[in-house]
Amino acid sequence: MLVQLQYLRAVAALMVVYFHAILQLAKVNPAVDATAFLYGETGVDIFFVLSGFVMWLTTSGRAMSPIDFARRRIRRIVPLYWLATLFSAVVALVAPSLLKSTVFDLPHLIASLLFLPWANAADPTTITPVVVPGWTLNYEMFFYFVFALLLPLSETRRIPAMFAVFAVILIACRLLPETTATRFYGEPIMLEFLAGVVLGWVYGQKVLLPNRWAWAALATGFVFLFVNEALMPPESRFYAWGIPAIFIVYGAISIDFSRLPVIGWLNYLGDCSYSIYITHAFTLAFLRVASDRLPIGVLQQPLLFVILSLVLSSIGGAIIHEITTPRRKVTVASRPPV
Repeated sequence: MLVQLQYLRAVAALMVVYFHAILQLAKVNPAVDATAFLYGETGVDIFFVLSGFVMWLTTSGRAMSPIDFARRRIRRIVPLYWLATLFSAVVALVAPSLLKSTVFDLPHLIASLLFLPWANAADPTTITPVVVPGWTLNYEMFFYFVFALLLPLSETRRIPAMFAVFAVILIACRLLPETTATRFYGEPIMLEFLAGVVLGWVYGQKVLLPNRWAWAALATGFVFLFVNEALMPPESRFYAWGIPAIFIVYGAISIDFSRLPVIGWLNYLGDCSYSIYITHAFTLAFLRVASDRLPIGVLQQPLLFVILSLVLSSIGGAIIHEITTPRRKVTVASRPPV
């Protein structure tokens, strides 16, 4: 496994936790205006590029049927997400005051379990599932679906076919009458998956940056990611945020991390990144409720709240990861043989 991918997973997950922690501050302490520090949403874009890269890397040069691919993805994604979704639905039903962005709605729940886009019952202007961060998984599962269908093609035809399929989808969604589905699947953010797939092919061809340029690309990507997040609206994310994410991933995979010591805790958080991403909303909700209950208002201190959000979300995600992941031996290497 490429250890730098683990690092990027961890960083991307913590970026999203930080972003949502800042959003929660307005609910915890309305007197605090933290909008100037609202960063981290772009962690999703890093995830999307990484996802395309990993899907290509793990299937290239291997005979894998669409069924086998789908089975692996379902085993990885579905159990924890369904548990989180059902738990959120139960809380929304029996204690609705604890959740601010979720109300119980049976059609919404069914759509969430099936990874289908659906207007949020709590805010119909948004297309989010019961577990709000799960909107990214709706895109992920759709990407996996298309990727699986194209696996029978030869690798030389697979990438052009993917571009053709997604081009047709994006164009059709713009031409068809507006619905929840056309709004959701018509977003060009899906092109970030394709960029990751191309990077996977580039990596397989060993067309990588020299080490010095790779570090420069990694640093430049992060700089422009944060600058563009501050200056550019989410509507332009597929290029304003997606291109820096491509630089970050390309720079990272070009670096020979075998010459560097492994950062154990960051590598481990990379393993836990999916669990952190899915469960951190519950951690933040707990902190928000706790801040209302504590008389001294210690959790209403912005810096402390954000630090606790990052630490407790990481711990919570690690615990869930240990509970839900079968024990297996993991070997960390700088680059697998291609």
